[in-house]
Amino acid sequence: MSDQPDPVPRALHAATAALRAGKLIVYPTETFYGIGARALAAGAVGALARLKERGGEGGKPISVIVADRVMVARVAARVPLPAEVLMQHFWPGPLTLVLPARDDLPPELSAGSGRIGVRVSSHPVARALVATLGEPITATSANRAGEAPACDAAAARHTLGDDIAVYIDGGAVAGGSGSTVLVVDDDAGHVVRAGAVSVAA
Repeated sequence: MSDQPDPVPRALHAATAALRAGKLIVYPTETFYGIGARALAAGAVGALARLKERGGEGGKPISVIVADRVMVARVAARVPLPAEVLMQHFWPGPLTLVLPARDDLPPELSAGSGRIGVRVSSHPVARALVATLGEPITATSANRAGEAPACDAAAARHTLGDDIAVYIDGGAVAGGSGSTVLVVDDDAGHVVRAGAVSVAA
């Protein structure tokens, strides 16, 4: 594997092919670099969970990125009305909405919670990747357990190495506190993690 990053268009093509083959990729988002796997492919999600040292039920869930509101239905059993409003105001952007999960998802995504974290990224590379693939991808940060999230492809490559099939080098990203994570029910919501979208907003 070459240490030189591929130009983004060529890397997007290679990353999409790798995802379809069940492999893991690294790609930029508006906050940190993420590890991508086909979110609907149990084998790929299992490989990601092993890399991130995340178990099934009772472990830490794995959120996903979708291309648009329509694709949410691929992972969420339903969308409460407050979530619809939040999607209109804050998507694309760093707001992860935790919604009721479909029963047929790989178990590592919900970690036994019955919920799935979903967002639409505002980063053009992340959006192009999901749109080209045509299905959701995982959005966990590009680091091993206990390490800091990567803000550039070189940092991700240093820690993850050959466990990743393709690295998309989109330059340095903002970093900071990651996406805000909000659990949404029919009549209420509560913040699980404060992040790039303020609670006041």
